[in-house]
Amino acid sequence: MSGSSDDVGGGGQAPGDIADPAHRAGNLFPDDIREKFEFYSYRNAATILAHSYPAHFEALIASLRSFSFTTDMIRRPGGSKGPIATLFEDSFSDEWREVRISADLLVRLHPAKGGSEAVIAEYQRSGYFDGHRIDLLNGKVALDIEWNSKDQTYDRDLYAFGAFYEAGAIDIGIIFTRGVAMNNAFFQSLGPILNKDGTEGSTMTAAKFGASTTGMGKLLYRLEAGRNGGCPVLAIGITPTCVSDWTPPAA
Repeated sequence: MSGSSDDVGGGGQAPGDIADPAHRAGNLFPDDIREKFEFYSYRNAATILAHSYPAHFEALIASLRSFSFTTDMIRRPGGSKGPIATLFEDSFSDEWREVRISADLLVRLHPAKGGSEAVIAEYQRSGYFDGHRIDLLNGKVALDIEWNSKDQTYDRDLYAFGAFYEAGAIDIGIIFTRGVAMNNAFFQSLGPILNKDGTEGSTMTAAKFGASTTGMGKLLYRLEAGRNGGCPVLAIGITPTCVSDWTPPAA
């Protein structure tokens, strides 16, 4: 695993002091998994997952171990729910499902002194939480998949994790996304895009993965800023090792 001794994952970008150190996070995963992915854990997310939800942890490891795709899948049209995101999502059992949260808030005001059981006022805020979605939820473990969306999607994901966590609906959130190692040089090496009919297009594949799209660096920035609130978050980054037919260009 590259990076400093306190780096939680490989790939060349070390998170700040807020992230969990490697010996409490990334090292929980088997060596073959760490060779394929980058791991960054916040608020002891990896430890909570491994020790409090061992069945979910093993399901995640199984999906990571089987995850592999081709350069053609990258070069073809498709956004965040394209073939690569769908491939990973479909590797989980039906116990993992897309969910939406809604909740009302019941507010009661009591006198501060004496007669604390008395109610001065009571009202309900309907729709206090509403509309927040998570790609996959199993029990209290949530998982969102971001392959190639606008980077603001991370704000939506982290806000949803926070809402679910504050409501007691989840204990941990996982975001599966492009890792730091999947950089512009990697996408440039793939050549032009492929059209729907399989012919080569007129633009380069790298143009699909611009500076405003999802990538680990954009996610770590938000995690370092605490946008996940109190929710423990495990960030998993895809690396080129997952691409079955890719070899690094000759130097």
